[in-house]
Amino acid sequence: MPELPEVETVARTVDARVRGDRIMEAWFSSHREPFKTPAAKQARQLIDRRIQQVHRTGKHIVMELGAQVSDSPRRNRPVEKKSAIAAQWIVHLGMTGRLLVTSPDAPMLKHTHARLTLASGRELRFVDPRRFGRLEFRDLGRGNGFTGPGAEPLAIDAKEFAELFRGRKLAIKGALLNQKLLAGVGNIYADESLFRAGIRPRRQAGRLKREELEALRRALKEILEHAIRLGGSSVSDYVDAEGQRGFFQLEHCVYQRTGEPCRKCGDPIKRIVLAGRSTHYCSRCQR
Repeated sequence: MPELPEVETVARTVDARVRGDRIMEAWFSSHREPFKTPAAKQARQLIDRRIQQVHRTGKHIVMELGAQVSDSPRRNRPVEKKSAIAAQWIVHLGMTGRLLVTSPDAPMLKHTHARLTLASGRELRFVDPRRFGRLEFRDLGRGNGFTGPGAEPLAIDAKEFAELFRGRKLAIKGALLNQKLLAGVGNIYADESLFRAGIRPRRQAGRLKREELEALRRALKEILEHAIRLGGSSVSDYVDAEGQRGFFQLEHCVYQRTGEPCRKCGDPIKRIVLAGRSTHYCSRCQR
C-alpha cells in the first residue's frame, strides 16, 4: 500500500499538472467497490468545477474544487470565485491504486475506474486492479472537509509525539502503524525509522524513554522527507502521476532485506511478524 511519501509524491505531481484546470466530463466504471460516494453522484457533481489545489492528508489525496459553474449563459449558476473552495474529491489509493495524468489518446488501462476530462485536454485517471482504493465526493456546503485521523508526522513536535505513546502497552511498531495516532506511516517507514533510531520494533511504546521517542520522531521525519525527495518507494505497483517509479527502495536499510547484511554492522537482517505485518530489524543495531 502506498504510504505517506508515495501519496505525497502523487499529490504533488498531480497538483503541478492540473491545478487551475476545469473538469469538463467525468466517467466512472460499473464496479461499486472503489466508490464511497455513488459513481453517478460523483460524475454529476464533479463537472464544471475548477481544480484549486491537490494535496495530501494522511494517506489520502484531496482535490480542492471550486463552485460548480459553466461558461454557458443559459445555465443559471453562480459566477465562479477562483479562491473559494466549495467541494472536495478524495482519493485513497488502496493497495494498487494509481492516479495518472495522461493525454486523451493514451491507452485505457484495463482496471480504470474513473476518468476526468479536463479543459486543457488532459485526462486524470484512477486505475486500481485490486479495487481496494476509494473515491469520495464532499460538498463543503453540506458537511465538513476531509481531515486525517491522526497527527501529521512531518509537523508534529517533540511534546505531542511523546504524548501519543504515553502509557501504551502495544509494541512501538504497532503504535507507529496506528493511523489514529500518526496518519500516513506504514510498514516501510516504520521499519526504516525504527532502524535509524536504534529501537527494536517489539519494545513497548509506553516504556520508551523521552530521548528515545525524540530520536524516533526525528528519524521518522528525516526518513519521510528523504523518501519524498526520491519519489517514494516502488516495491510493488506504485508510480507517480506520470507513471514514473520512485527510488527510495534502493536505500532501504532493513525493509524486505531479510538475511542480507546490515548496512551498519554486517549482521543479517531479521524478519518477524508483528501487528500482523512483516517486520524487519537488526538485532545488533536496534536495542
